[in-house]
Amino acid sequence: MYCRARHGRGESLCAACSEFLAYALKRLENCPFGAGKPTCANCAIHCYSPQRREQAAQIMRYAGPRMLWRHPILTLLHFLDRRRVAPT
Repeated sequence: MYCRARHGRGESLCAACSEFLAYALKRLENCPFGAGKPTCANCAIHCYSPQRREQAAQIMRYAGPRMLWRHPILTLLHFLDRRRVAPT
């Protein structure tokens, strides 16, 4: 959604967004909390480097409000995840 609007690539991701997606998926794969991971804002462990964290925040600032219209159920699940606290 973000790449299509900002970089005008249609259905395929640009190189920078593809690289970020691969980075994010790798970090999630190696997350010690696994499926029980809360949103990044509530997590005690910051998996992303500061530069990547800012990039993720920029993407979510754009896509977050628009996600409500395209994927209402996923939006609801994301809001429920925001209430989850990271395991100790």
